[in-house]
Amino acid sequence: MARRKKIYEGKAKILYEGPEPGTLVQYFKDDATAFNAEKHDVVDGKGVLNNRLSEYFMTGLNNIGVPTHFLRRINMREQLIKSVEIIPLEVVVRNVAAGSISKRLGLEEGSPLPRPIVEFYFKDDGLGDPMVSEEHILAFGWASQQDLDDIVALALRVNDFMSGIMMGVGIRLVDFKIEVGRIWEGDFMRLVVADEISPDSCRLWDVATGQKLDKDVFRRDLGNLADAYTEVARRLGVLPRNTASVGKPTLIN
Repeated sequence: MARRKKIYEGKAKILYEGPEPGTLVQYFKDDATAFNAEKHDVVDGKGVLNNRLSEYFMTGLNNIGVPTHFLRRINMREQLIKSVEIIPLEVVVRNVAAGSISKRLGLEEGSPLPRPIVEFYFKDDGLGDPMVSEEHILAFGWASQQDLDDIVALALRVNDFMSGIMMGVGIRLVDFKIEVGRIWEGDFMRLVVADEISPDSCRLWDVATGQKLDKDVFRRDLGNLADAYTEVARRLGVLPRNTASVGKPTLIN
């Protein structure tokens, strides 16, 4: 597919004009960032892995009736997606205490939470994506009460799907982040899961050993990030189990 006009470039992805109205091409970069891009590196093959893993998860969600922006994978680094109006919120679902909730509430990392907890963060890199309440969201008009109810329902359905998929391959879904977008079909508006779902946006721990298989490997200098993502892809069947090279992985079509 011919490269089209660049619409937006973020820390890990680039969006290009799509081949048809209402579509975009999402390109996955090899850049790894943490602490609001204060830490940065380029990890060979990361974009390929995240493209394939996000395809795997988004396709699974579409198949069980959870709407997403994903249409199809184009090549090793690009996928065709629906153009959506992104709600300016990061929606985080937590199953186990880790990261910022441990620091905020003094919880021991690894402690199971009494139930999945949904949190909202305002998408603004300049402000460090601050945590916000439903009152903030409603007061500033970022979403309606009906939108919020639907977003929470979407997020919990994603959590059920992802938790089951991961537990089936010996991985605990500690927490994850999604973004949600609006799509209009005539006068009807619906909400869909957008952006990506990959080890960049999840905390994933090996059930038996507690080994981290997500971006905390990069954040905390725990090893090779591509190795961790490759292990997730291999367990899910996205990679052949005998694959050894992580820099330029051979992926199943």
